[in-house]
Amino acid sequence: MRRDTWIAADCIISPLGYTTRENFDQVIGGKSGIGLVRDERLSTDPFYAAQINGLEAEPGMTRVESITSRVISDILSRTDVVLARTAFILSTTKGNISFLEEGQPDHPRIHLPAVAQFLGKRYGFSRSLVVSNACISGVMALLVARRMIISGEVDHVVVAGVDVLSKFVVSGFQSLQAMSPEMCRPFDAARKGINLGEAAGAILITADPAVCGGEQRIKIAGGGLSNDANHISGPSRTGAELAWAIQQGLDESGINKDDIDFVSAHGTATIYNDEMEAKAFAVAGIADKPVHSLKGYYGHTLGAAGVIEVALDAESLRRDQLLPSLGYTQSGVSHPLNVITENRRQPLSVCLKTASGFGGCNAAIILTKENQNLG
Repeated sequence: MRRDTWIAADCIISPLGYTTRENFDQVIGGKSGIGLVRDERLSTDPFYAAQINGLEAEPGMTRVESITSRVISDILSRTDVVLARTAFILSTTKGNISFLEEGQPDHPRIHLPAVAQFLGKRYGFSRSLVVSNACISGVMALLVARRMIISGEVDHVVVAGVDVLSKFVVSGFQSLQAMSPEMCRPFDAARKGINLGEAAGAILITADPAVCGGEQRIKIAGGGLSNDANHISGPSRTGAELAWAIQQGLDESGINKDDIDFVSAHGTATIYNDEMEAKAFAVAGIADKPVHSLKGYYGHTLGAAGVIEVALDAESLRRDQLLPSLGYTQSGVSHPLNVITENRRQPLSVCLKTASGFGGCNAAIILTKENQNLG
């Protein structure tokens, strides 16, 4: 019998708080974690980003490992799972890249699998692995976790996404001229590029709905992956490939596009990403659905983005609360979108989350609330 996959617990650490609830409440209040960063260790010029202050590395760990450890510990403290039947997936794009800046290029944990093994051994997970596929890493890691559970390989998976600001990352995006000189404005006519951000998020996915406790149960109902095969840093010019990933998710979940209540877009606020997503939503026939990007609150958190945004989307479903797309005032894409501009309460059952990244990769994931009545 096919097994369902449920979100049993989640946690977010970001500039807006140290739990998912804290983060969600700050977002409802219109609070952004993005500000002007003046730190010559990261850049000689000030830049806008979302930076976590006050959380430094614990003894024997890097800052990446310390923050990730905190979100893992939080969800394990609130759930009861058999670790021998629990796998761990680390979603990150750069991991401990700071070792390069510290003159330790040969440090064993500069390699991503070593970071996953280090954290996995700390908690006693049955297996540890890495998903690192540019900016879709978080969503893709959740889909990999779902497939591991469906296959019967494990009963539970902890997915942790993390990336922090570093000179390597900041200079890389500066060299691409992709960073906005002001707070980012996804899908807006005046958008000028991304803000970077740092965050960690963890989600426990399970085959056993009892692990969810008394919380409203959220199911990962399906998902899809695709690639543009267009350009190393430029997305598809048609959006057809992301639309295909969306259709895969709908087909796998058995949900009709008309049943989608809202779309949580990647929405990086670059000229090309937002335009491609708008085209993809038109091709998929969902351009009329309420849509937001959460990048105006967190910036682009790279390997953490998919994890923290899915956690917030799940909370939106639980609370029947649509979150606005911060920074949006006027459409700057060629296909009309129904961008959410204010907090709105309404019954919610189905969320579509999308992600796209360098190399042309695309991902889509469908979240549903238990007991929804779909046609």
